[in-house]
Amino acid sequence: MNRVDLIIVGAGPSGLSAAIEASRRGLEVIVFDENEKPGGQLFKQIHKFFGSKEHRAKVRGFNIGKQLLEEADEAGVRVILNATVIGLYQDKEVVVRIGDEVVHYKADAVIIATGAAENMVTFPGWTLPGVIGAGAAQTMMNLHGIKPGKRVLMLGSGNVGLVVSFQLLQSGCEVVALVDAAPRVGGYGVHAAKVARTGVPFYLSHTIVEAEGEDHVTAVTIAEVDERFQFVPGSEKRFEVDTICLAVGLSPMSQLLKMAGAEMEDNPKRGGQVPICDNHGRTSLPGIFVAGDVSGIEEASSAMIEGRMAGIAAAEYLGYTDAETMQSDLEQLENALDGLRQGMFAPKNRGKLIEKTEEGIDISLNLLEKGYVSDDEIERYPGVTHRKGVHPVIECTQNIPCNPCQDACPKKCISIGKDITSLPIVVDDCDCINCGMCVASCSGQAIFLVDEDCGDGTATVTLPYEFLPLPEEGAVGNALGRDGQVVCKAEVVSVKTAKAFDKTYLLTMRVPKEYAMKARFFKS
Repeated sequence: MNRVDLIIVGAGPSGLSAAIEASRRGLEVIVFDENEKPGGQLFKQIHKFFGSKEHRAKVRGFNIGKQLLEEADEAGVRVILNATVIGLYQDKEVVVRIGDEVVHYKADAVIIATGAAENMVTFPGWTLPGVIGAGAAQTMMNLHGIKPGKRVLMLGSGNVGLVVSFQLLQSGCEVVALVDAAPRVGGYGVHAAKVARTGVPFYLSHTIVEAEGEDHVTAVTIAEVDERFQFVPGSEKRFEVDTICLAVGLSPMSQLLKMAGAEMEDNPKRGGQVPICDNHGRTSLPGIFVAGDVSGIEEASSAMIEGRMAGIAAAEYLGYTDAETMQSDLEQLENALDGLRQGMFAPKNRGKLIEKTEEGIDISLNLLEKGYVSDDEIERYPGVTHRKGVHPVIECTQNIPCNPCQDACPKKCISIGKDITSLPIVVDDCDCINCGMCVASCSGQAIFLVDEDCGDGTATVTLPYEFLPLPEEGAVGNALGRDGQVVCKAEVVSVKTAKAFDKTYLLTMRVPKEYAMKARFFKS
């Protein structure tokens, strides 16, 4: 029997964060993970995270993964990979299959950080090769460098469906449609907007009727659904595709906790069967803690904080830190986690239709129903301003927890204020120096630098660009509007980047000045 102070199951963002905190307080920590590489979902995440500095905002997920691995190594955490935990028994005995060997470990405390599994939906043809989960698509693209397909239909408009749709476009796939049975977009509006302006059509209140093909997917038919989610006759639409990507939610992987006898509940708002636990991850079983998606589906930023809290709570449980110190440490983390749980997408608002922002501004119905803010709606938001010369135009229209733009501007031209979910504003009497830091730092790619009148009948628009191959200076193409439709011809003025931009390029295009506030994407 092998003995350690703390066993952690899962080397994802929450598990590694818990291991780091516990090890730094003197515990002997071992982490088991069934995968070949540690880091969980982080190494699939090539987009920049939301939040603030304390949440590692504007850092790409895979870089956060590298940071956590380095911190775990420095703290002396032992990570064993290709190790599947197959049992959690009395007295915190853990049974692990490592290769062909079954090994028993015993610990004084256990943290379960097993994450979640993708949900599936069934329809005629759903077992055909080419029907895959969004997580599988991310694995193929971002871990193995393989395109999942050439023509893809995405089912699901939550953050996962929106983010993966954009990454499919980045990998060179054509996303023929983004479909959801719900009547409105489920994820962040900025994620939807960056997909919509590339030309991907949204079909809300639609779902899949059937997939066609013999040995692989060759086509898919969707149809509109009514308020009872029944197909509307005559509304069918057919697309020739070779891939159908499903992003229809996640379910906590809580089987080990059930096996151990922890008190469980069926909580749809938390994703399904989850353990009953307190705010610091303590379950009904003394010495057994949880962190991350296994205790309720949230973003990776929240999972990391929950992991840190569970690691600290486990250290106090085993006597490696006193209650007073623990409480001080946890209070800081609680404040950070509370910041992420505010705004329109807070857990308490799940399933609700929010009609106004915190500032009392009407939410864009077009954004919710079609994926983009219409030209006549965009002017109502405080970040959309008109000035002489180059100035930022911030098309952030929902209260989400994010503020990197405020810190990025060296001239303090952008302000969000103390509340991380407030809509950003452009500060009066502030001189923009056209450095582009705000554009590159925006995790939602919702900031543009605009010169509405260059004096020769043209305007320039600088936008974030993360596609290859990069257009060359002088290239002529089409400027697309927020709806992804061609609005005018455009010429590339420059394409530049810098180390601080973290692989985001700033593409500046010249357009007729009457399209300065409409042109939002360049297509060769």
